[in-house]
Amino acid sequence: MGSLAGELTRRKPLDLMIAEAGSATESGRSGPPLRRTMGLWQLTLLGISSVVGTGIFFVLGTTVPKAGPGVVLSFALAAVVAGLGALCYVELAGAVPVAGSTYSYAYASLGEGAAYLVASCLILEYGVAVSTVAVSWGQYLNEVTSSLFGFTLPDAVSQPPGAGGYVNVPALVVVLLCSLLLARGTRESAAVNAVMVCVKIGVLVFFVAVALTAFDSDHFSDFAPHGMGGVAVAASGVFFSFIGFDAVSTAGEEVRNPHRTIPLALLLTLLTVTTLYMAVAVAGVGAQPTGEFGKQADAGQAVLAEILRGVTGAGWPALLLSAGAVVSIFSVVLVTLFGQTRILFSMARDGLVPEVFRRVDRKRHTPAGNTWIVGAGVGALAAFVPLQHLADLTSLGTLIAFIAVAGALVVLRRIAPDARRPFRVPFYPVVPVLSAASCLYLAWLLPGLTWTLFGCWLLLAAGLYLGFGRRHSRLRAGADAPVPDTPRDADAAVATPGGEARPSAGPSEPAPPHV
Repeated sequence: MGSLAGELTRRKPLDLMIAEAGSATESGRSGPPLRRTMGLWQLTLLGISSVVGTGIFFVLGTTVPKAGPGVVLSFALAAVVAGLGALCYVELAGAVPVAGSTYSYAYASLGEGAAYLVASCLILEYGVAVSTVAVSWGQYLNEVTSSLFGFTLPDAVSQPPGAGGYVNVPALVVVLLCSLLLARGTRESAAVNAVMVCVKIGVLVFFVAVALTAFDSDHFSDFAPHGMGGVAVAASGVFFSFIGFDAVSTAGEEVRNPHRTIPLALLLTLLTVTTLYMAVAVAGVGAQPTGEFGKQADAGQAVLAEILRGVTGAGWPALLLSAGAVVSIFSVVLVTLFGQTRILFSMARDGLVPEVFRRVDRKRHTPAGNTWIVGAGVGALAAFVPLQHLADLTSLGTLIAFIAVAGALVVLRRIAPDARRPFRVPFYPVVPVLSAASCLYLAWLLPGLTWTLFGCWLLLAAGLYLGFGRRHSRLRAGADAPVPDTPRDADAAVATPGGEARPSAGPSEPAPPHV
């Protein structure tokens, strides 16, 4: 049984994690394994989809007044902070290619107690993020239908409580539609997501192309009117446009050749998003005097749409940007729900949450019950609960996850030095230390109310762990839990023409040289 301290610090063996990945659990009670159907292209698009949300359509309005044209550097600084975290994710995703993302990394390195709290942070982050984004879907949908058909839904059923409504029906609808798509299959979800990502990237590329036709270098003359301090403050606001790429690592058991695919997808996601964001910033500042950005933000206008309106002299840009936002929100909800269900799937497999969250549908090879429970909970939150005071919790949950990843990387290097690592963080241990320090700094800047709500959530999570998780943990039931009857080494998973994965013959390859 052991003491509580021993239970909190017990680690799940790395080889057991990898053996369980893609294998049916004991006696097949939970159905077949998750199916490996995603390749590098699909996983990269999933990552881009989770990062590029509606924030980029508005963020210049709040950051340019703080940094001036230097907002371009703010994007670069935010990309550096995100990049430090991404490098840590890349190494861990290659070494621990299983569902669960930061939760699984923490369980293998920091122990069960830390893993449970990290998972609680992720569940809070994903749940609030989906609900907050879903709330605004109806607003953009109203703009599109108003422009095309002269019709809008009444506020009573299209706005959240506290904003003139009683129930946000569009928010509930978008969450349930995404749940239906995820329950049908990962392959289908990835295909739909790929189309939506291409649409919203196309909208942003179109903005850059049109805005550059009005580029004026004089707009950059007073590059940093508030000094580097203003640039740094704006970077903290810009940073939250980069969060979400960790969703890539939650797909560890549904990706072909995960040791290679997940690290590459993470790096490609960050590179693509950074390039796109900086291009938008340069084009936007070049097309419009910096003094206009604050005015547009104060008026509640979509800054990118107003820039296009000024450049073209036409009203269609608002319709185009609103349509892009509708697609963008749907894809963000889809991918974030996917990540949340896979974290709960991993926790259920470890016995820390009820069994229903790990049952896999035999036909679709998806955790359908898990998906519908999460969808119903998140949909109700979006439809009935005012969320304006909870939005910062998404940011705090993300920053805590980044800090946990940096810590897990350091510990795993020490306790499993010979584990296969297709990618190794350069300049170790400087990079993980800088990643944790920079995230701590940004977290410290968040309001006190956010920390209070976060503390309450962690107390609730601790109560749930003590009341259920520690009693049903598979490691508590038997520290030497049996390896599944049909283990399949995720390191050596090879794609078959049908999208399945089979183990390759022979032992695992030795660790590659430092990258």
